[in-house]
Amino acid sequence: MSFALLLPDMPARRGTVVPRLDFTLLTAVALLLSLGLVMVASASMPVAERLGLSTFYFAFRQSIYLLLGLGLGLLVLRIRMAWWERCSLLCILLAILLLAAVLVPGVGSEVNGSTRWINLGVFRLQVSEPAKLLAMIYMAGYLVRHGEDVRHTGAGFIKPLGLLTVAAVLLLLEPDFGATVVLMATALAMMFMAGVSLWKYAALIATLGGAFAVLAISSPYRMQRLTTFLNPWADPFNSGFQLTQSLIAIGRGEWLGVGLGGSVQKLFYLPEAHTDFVFAVLAEELGLVGILVLLSLYAFIVFRAYSIAAIAEQGGNLFAAYLAYGIGTWLGLQALINIGVNTGLLPTKGLTLPLMSYGGSSMLVTSVAIALLLRIDYETRCTVNSVPASGTAAARRRRRAR
Repeated sequence: MSFALLLPDMPARRGTVVPRLDFTLLTAVALLLSLGLVMVASASMPVAERLGLSTFYFAFRQSIYLLLGLGLGLLVLRIRMAWWERCSLLCILLAILLLAAVLVPGVGSEVNGSTRWINLGVFRLQVSEPAKLLAMIYMAGYLVRHGEDVRHTGAGFIKPLGLLTVAAVLLLLEPDFGATVVLMATALAMMFMAGVSLWKYAALIATLGGAFAVLAISSPYRMQRLTTFLNPWADPFNSGFQLTQSLIAIGRGEWLGVGLGGSVQKLFYLPEAHTDFVFAVLAEELGLVGILVLLSLYAFIVFRAYSIAAIAEQGGNLFAAYLAYGIGTWLGLQALINIGVNTGLLPTKGLTLPLMSYGGSSMLVTSVAIALLLRIDYETRCTVNSVPASGTAAARRRRRAR
């Protein structure tokens, strides 16, 4: 699939093997986006009617977010990875600034006891979404600049986690425990793929695991979520209501589901049906077959991200490789956590299902992440085929010279 108009640095010489964007990755993403839009439309209709809005109000807004995400993705696709590498330190500073700004009275918006959003008028930006991607860009750049220190010295291993710890503390103050887990776990995975010795990795995981355990035990609401997760049926009409309704929805789906639009649980039984628990509605309406299709699409996207990263690493583009590893880990881990919450395998977290759940912040940032993957793959193919990808101005000069 050639996108010469979208990639102005794509060479146009006759006889040149022109790299193409990854059609298989684009297809998997398009299928997830289409499925997500259908499920948001189905799950949100009762909510829209209860609020006195048009039936497809949330589906229409999700379509707008999708179009904005595609537009933003096309812009990102035009930016060379070298630019992101140069701005990697600025990215983590911007992430910390966003996370701090949301805690300023009058700036952040509070919903259900959490202050995670900045009201931009058109929509509310959940700052943890761009912060996670910005932190990954920083980590990829740091691993390139100080890779030897990170792999061979204790101080080099700890230093890159300093700014990430600041971001994690700000996330916990919102509070957003789920985003904190995803951020730190993704950073550790990137360090592991960069060659950090296993004993350092294991020691840090044990330390962070202990810290998260203390945080969970010391907070009454987090402790309640843990105990509810272990036995939701002990209080099915109060603390365990959300999880029990999700499990009922998944159980009703059986093999082939009750049919698209036929979910009963979305009729005011299942809270947040079109956001955090859209997977439960999908399971009820499309059954086990729909679940397997969804899991296959996510598994393929993660597989392609890791494949792109491995090829970039072999070609010597370490920044792109580490970032691709981070994006693949992030998308796979967040999908795994969301599905785990819906199925009762993990405690309740406020994490969206990437490319599926309703929400502008998640859609826009995930679209940027996919565009970065496509750009990494494109530049790697240029390297493999010995084709320069040197920017718009250089491309115009080459065309004039011919």
